[in-house]
Parts: sequence; structure tokens; C-alpha cells
Amino acid sequence: MWKLENKKEFEKAMDEQQEQTAECEMLEEEFAQTEAELEAEAETSERDSRDIEIQELKNSLQRLQADFINFRRRVEKEKDQISVFANEKILTELLPVIDNLERALISCAEHEKESSVYSGVELVLRQMIDILGKFGLEKIDATDCEFDPNVHHAVMNEEREDVEAGIVVEVFQHGYKLSDKVIRPSMVKVSK
Repeated sequence: MWKLENKKEFEKAMDEQQEQTAECEMLEEEFAQTEAELEAEAETSERDSRDIEIQELKNSLQRLQADFINFRRRVEKEKDQISVFANEKILTELLPVIDNLERALISCAEHEKESSVYSGVELVLRQMIDILGKFGLEKIDATDCEFDPNVHHAVMNEEREDVEAGIVVEVFQHGYKLSDKVIRPSMVKVSK
């Protein structure tokens, strides 16, 4: 009987060992699977962190490119403004010459307007205005316009019934702009 009992115990021990072996194999499989999943997650996580870093670097590069383009535009605009406004001093000095040529034409009597001197002065004035216009000088239109203190300098007021209040009725001296900058406002008479 002892043999039988030993055999039963042996078989029981063998069964337990087989169960344990199967359990071990199953645990090893689970461990291997879990290990593979962890490695895949680690790779995915590493890939994701690299992707995030790459995206951040791309965004940073795009911002730098945009900043550089804006900087280049700003420098070009400033360069253009410098070249335009570098002429401001000389243009301002030539404005009295234009005024005097205009006064000379206005002061001529009707019969003198047919003379070659009148035509010569008129031609010189037109040529001078054209040349200065190439450098950005523009005459400010004032007659029959609404008074604007940014471009007009009112030196007189006149009460008129035929004209609405605040309208320029006479220009004493033309104003000029250099690009968008007023270098001399128009001296005007304004209706009340």
C-alpha cells in the first residue's frame, strides 16, 4: 500500500508540478507579452516625445521665419522713408521759389500773359513742380475743401452766405506733402 500511496503522492506531485510548470509558462508568456507591450509603449512614448519636440521646433522655426520676414519688410520701409525724407530739407528750401514763381504769374497783367517771358516763367514753374513731384512732393488741394487743421493753416475767417461754414474759400499759400507727411500746411481763408 505504501507503494500505492507513494504512487498516488508521486502522481499528485507530478500533477502539481505540471500545473506549476503550466502556470510558470503562462506567467512567462504574460510577462513576455507585458514586456513587449511596455517596450512598444516606451517606443511609442519616445516617438511621441520626439514628434512633440519636432513639432515644437517646426513652430519655433516658422515664428523665426515670420519675424525675419517682418524685420526685412520693416527695414525696407525704413530705407524707403529715409530716402524720401532725406530730400525734405532741400524740398522745403525750394518751396519759396515755387511761391515766387506763382506770384510772378499772378501779378502779370492780362496783356503780358501773351509774352514769351510769361510763358518761360510758367514753363519753369511747371517743370520745377514736375521734378519735385518725382521726389514725392505733392500740392495739398485746399480750395472748396472742408477745413482740416492737419493740412490747413487758417489765417482768416470770412462770413459768407453762399458757402457752408468750415469751407476753405481762398488759398493764400499752397501747402505741400512729402509722401504722407505735411511739410507745409496751406495758408487759407475759411468761411464762418
